[in-house]
Amino acid sequence: MSEPVSGNKFEQQRREKLDKIRRLGVDPYGQRMDGIEPAEAVKAAYEEGRRVRCAGRIVLLRDIGKLIFITLRDAGGTIQLGLSKKQMEAQWELVKLLELGDLIAAEGPLGKTKTGEITIWGESVSLMAKSLEQPPEKFHGLSDVDARYRMRYVDLWANPDVMQRFQQRSIMTAAIRRFLTDKGFLEVETPMMQTIAGGAAARPFITHHNTLDIDLYLRIAPELFLKRLLVGGMEKVFEINRNFRNEGLSPRHNPEFTMMELYQAYADYLVMMDLTEELICHLIERYCGGMKLPFGDKIIDYSRPWRRAKYADLLKEYGHCDMEQPQTVRRRANELGIEVGDKDDAVLVNEVFEATVEQHLINPTFVMDYPAAICPLTRQSKSDPRIAERFELFVGAMELANAYTELNDPDVQEANFRRQLRGLTADETMAKMDDDFITALKYGMPPAGGLGVGIDRLMMLLTNATSIRDVILFPLLKPLADKHQTAAE
Repeated sequence: MSEPVSGNKFEQQRREKLDKIRRLGVDPYGQRMDGIEPAEAVKAAYEEGRRVRCAGRIVLLRDIGKLIFITLRDAGGTIQLGLSKKQMEAQWELVKLLELGDLIAAEGPLGKTKTGEITIWGESVSLMAKSLEQPPEKFHGLSDVDARYRMRYVDLWANPDVMQRFQQRSIMTAAIRRFLTDKGFLEVETPMMQTIAGGAAARPFITHHNTLDIDLYLRIAPELFLKRLLVGGMEKVFEINRNFRNEGLSPRHNPEFTMMELYQAYADYLVMMDLTEELICHLIERYCGGMKLPFGDKIIDYSRPWRRAKYADLLKEYGHCDMEQPQTVRRRANELGIEVGDKDDAVLVNEVFEATVEQHLINPTFVMDYPAAICPLTRQSKSDPRIAERFELFVGAMELANAYTELNDPDVQEANFRRQLRGLTADETMAKMDDDFITALKYGMPPAGGLGVGIDRLMMLLTNATSIRDVILFPLLKPLADKHQTAAE
């Protein structure tokens, strides 16, 4: 599909018809209309002769002289409309001016054609919005992927599978909320703009509040505010909302993304593991029609129980090194072309893990017991302080969820923060201690389990979308001017 150009010949032709419609005394942009029924509901409850009113966009139009067949598409499906000159003499001039892409409403009795197709035999038609842009040539697929993302308002009605995917996303997100509230969790909202970029190691977006004359950060995670609510006595809380990270774009990363994050007092990461598995399997069983689902060229088996594997064991199995032997890790990093330099051993271990292990984790796998040095907000294992009680869930070689047994000792937390900030310059956005969070911990936060699930990635997996842009209605894209300039260069 080509990009629309204002004033092109197609638009001019449509504007000529727009003028003719207005000269007929018809408002080309409609008005309120009650009693509209969904197309699929009308077909499902078919009754010969019943009068119905449907509305939608014209996606197919066959003009055979004194009879015109139109296919209308609404949010849920399509229905055929039959218009005859004999039946619609008073409106026939308007009918002959209708085009692909126009939004109309039609009323009349139901019947079937000779081929058995359910049809509304129109007795009246109302133009609800005249389309001035030429629609895609093929309504079963826009071939230009970039155009599809840029013009989602066309993509949704031109590609029924796209509409269905976003409807599924909405339905399943609502189901997540019901699942959690049924378990006693309270949905809350925490600040999107924060004075300190905390809760995760990521580069934030910076904005400025004029009245207070202070810089603020679009949140990279809600974690530290949700934990404050545990201190306040809210024992089971969750939030489904946006996070913002000023980092790269890829099929699995968008700078603005949706997370579900929850905290449960008196729980730990094992409780979070059970909850994660139960939640996702609940969605699959209810909305996906089976426990084996396609994801790109793979079939993922979500049958329970899911695999639980220790971080160190996976590193040995796939990375062929031992995280307790730094020299073997450095040697392996060199073999993989990973820059070693003076990186901390734990950081290097994780880079080797990412390069060698994650690609093998296709079926759901809980990776347990991460190195404590890279988990500053996590409680250490009592049996081995080098290990943090943390898991990440991988599905389709992609991280989907992250969970901790939360650290609630204020002195240890402060020491971890200081160690994390060591070496950063004062003007770096992450080089700030959240003193208020430490104060909150000093009042006493109950032992807790915390969990974060990437909603966009979850929807990718459950709707077989291999790019995150296919599950975000309006993904971030380079402006067209920049795109054209780059192409010219």
